[in-house]
Amino acid sequence: MIVTGRLVPERPYSLSLTAARYARFPEVVDRFDGALYRRFLPLGRSGALLSVRQEGPPARAVLAWSLEGPAADAPQATSLARRSLEVALGAAQPVRAFYRALVGDPVIGQAIRDFPGLRGAGVPSLWEALVTAILAQQVNLRFAYDIRRELAETFGRRARFGGETWFAFPEPKAFSGETRRSMRRFRLSDSKARAILGLAEAFASGALDEPAIAALGDEEAIERLTSFRGVGRWTAEIGLLRGLGRTDVFPAADLGVVKYLAQGLLGRRLRAKEADMRRWAERWKPWRGLALVYGYAELNRRRGERPRPAPPRRRPPARGSAPRRRG
Repeated sequence: MIVTGRLVPERPYSLSLTAARYARFPEVVDRFDGALYRRFLPLGRSGALLSVRQEGPPARAVLAWSLEGPAADAPQATSLARRSLEVALGAAQPVRAFYRALVGDPVIGQAIRDFPGLRGAGVPSLWEALVTAILAQQVNLRFAYDIRRELAETFGRRARFGGETWFAFPEPKAFSGETRRSMRRFRLSDSKARAILGLAEAFASGALDEPAIAALGDEEAIERLTSFRGVGRWTAEIGLLRGLGRTDVFPAADLGVVKYLAQGLLGRRLRAKEADMRRWAERWKPWRGLALVYGYAELNRRRGERPRPAPPRRRPPARGSAPRRRG
C-alpha cells in the first residue's frame, strides 16, 4: 500500500541543504542521497517507509512525501510523517521573520542571502535526540554515529522495502533487558551506558514524557531534563534543538560556539567563555539556534566546504556538566 501527500514548508526551503547532514555519517536510520530522504517508521506489526522529495526551487518548495507498506494508511502514520517533515527536516521552522530580522547581520547575513532554505536538521523525537547527544559526548561524530548505527541494527525494528533492509531508531522499551555491562559491547563508557538505560527506563515508564516536556518553556524543560543522570545542559539543549525543533535554544558551551564561532567569525584570538557567548547571542533572539546553523554554514564556506551545519567538537566536560561540542 502507498499513501502520498504534499506539505508546503515555510518558504524558502531547501531539502538538499537541510538533509545533507544525514549523509555525512554512517547512518542507517535517516537516509539521504542528495535528493530523496527516507526513514522507516515502526508502526503496528510491519511499519511504513517514509520517502520525501522536494518539488520546485526554495522559493516555491513543496515537499512531496509517500508512505509505503502495510501500515501506510494507519492514522498514526500520517502524523509521524508530518512530524518528521516539520521537526526533523525543519519544514515548520519560522524562517521568514528570521530572515527579515537578520539578513543584515554582519556575522550570518551573507549566509542567509546565499543559502536560502537551510534549516537545522534533527530527529522526530526527544528520546532519540537525547540518546544521540549522549553518544556524541567526548568523541567525534563519526564514531558516535557508528555506535548509533550499531544500536539501531541491534535494538531497532527492521523491515524490507524494495529489496533493502531498513532500521528504525530503537524504542525505549527495547533496552529493558540490558545492563550497563551488556551495553559496554557497543564501545560505550559506563557513564554513557548508565545514562542511556536511565533515559530508556524513564521514557518507557512515563517518568519522562515528551508531551509534558514540550509544554514547558525552554529553561523549564532544560531544568527538568538535567535532573536525569548523564544529561547536562548541553545534552538538554541539543535534545530540545534537534528533537523538538526549538529554534531559539543556543548551546553556548559548545566548542563550536566558544572556539570556532568566536575565533572564525567574530575574530577573537582566544577561546571565548560560555557566559560571554550566551550574552553575545542575545542579538539573535528569538532565533539563536537557527542563527547558529547559518553561523556554521558560514564557517564551512570560509573553509571552502559545502554549506552545511558543521560537526560539533568539544572539550571533555566537567563532572555533571554538559559536553562541549558543535552540531
